[in-house]
Amino acid sequence: QVTDEFEKKWANLIGTKRCLSVVNGTNALITSLAMLNIGPGDEVMVPPYTFIATVQAILMNGAFPVFVDIDPHTFQIDASKIEEKITSRTKAILPVHILGIPADMVSIMAIAKKHNLYVIEDACQTHLAEINGRRVGSIGDAGCFSFQTSKNMPIGEGGAIVSDDEKFMDRCFSYHNFGFPYGAHVGTVANESIMVGTKIRFTEYQAAIGLVQMQNLENETKTRWENGKYLAKRIGEIPGIYPVKLYPETTKAVFHLFPFFYHKNEFKGMSRSLFMDALRAEGVPCSSGYTPLHTQPFIKAAFESKLYTQIYSKKDLNYEDFISKNKCPVNDRICKEEAIWLTQNMLLSSKSSMDDIFNAVEKIYNNADKIVAKFQK
Repeated sequence: QVTDEFEKKWANLIGTKRCLSVVNGTNALITSLAMLNIGPGDEVMVPPYTFIATVQAILMNGAFPVFVDIDPHTFQIDASKIEEKITSRTKAILPVHILGIPADMVSIMAIAKKHNLYVIEDACQTHLAEINGRRVGSIGDAGCFSFQTSKNMPIGEGGAIVSDDEKFMDRCFSYHNFGFPYGAHVGTVANESIMVGTKIRFTEYQAAIGLVQMQNLENETKTRWENGKYLAKRIGEIPGIYPVKLYPETTKAVFHLFPFFYHKNEFKGMSRSLFMDALRAEGVPCSSGYTPLHTQPFIKAAFESKLYTQIYSKKDLNYEDFISKNKCPVNDRICKEEAIWLTQNMLLSSKSSMDDIFNAVEKIYNNADKIVAKFQK
């Protein structure tokens, strides 16, 4: 089967014993949580700076998300703030290597070991990033990847779970294939189902596309890494522009997005939105990235659902209390005022294109007073 070949090659590329491909990264997360028996009554530590799927995967399993604010220099979960939020209900930490930047896994794994917690890496945006030479996704109990169309290795849609835990991977296989035992031939109906399962299997044509895309991934990753480092060094010379910092143990970031922090005070008070308009006018596409996740209505909707109201007490589901306990001021500031993203495909260009981006930002900086006077209301 082509899917088998894809799974073997992806596991080998990441450095794990096993890989299971699934329909998307969201279901990779849902499956991993479920097959580590994380569900009703359990708490999962998660950063607020991530795509909605990370948190919805927790809620889909009936567990409780506990938000840990982010590091103001890295966009990643702030490991120094995890322990203060651990309770008797805490079952797992779900760090997200967001934007293609590795999280502080050295600290996170030490905390997890101390408190006997699972670690599920959301590596959906971080194919082939490395910490101390190990590829992300291979460090925790499980790693989850996405191959959705915007990703560094796009298949159109798709996902994968990787792990060295054979029994866990056997369970994931059953869960993704109607509960049939590991080793059952996909597509047959003669096996007895051993658990309640789903049908979230990869297709052969997705695997075929993935095998071709895999051939280009390492070279493209190297190009993004080199261009990202070069661009960060250049734009970091401009006052008010602060490139993302990497943890000391990071041996490779993969820049699914190239993020930086914008401080308007250095740009004559130019609002972030006006700065981005000016950057686009110079031919550089950009966005402000995520909005705060932990205050979005889907969490309240989950708390009001039949599943949650039958499992948890009214005290547990008091939404105002939840908001109060899960404040993330650093995340709020970065989302609302500071973050700017450039997309990964821009980093596949030449060094001269990185210089063009630098020149555009420098031009805006040098003309900030004129831009503010003319356009800022």
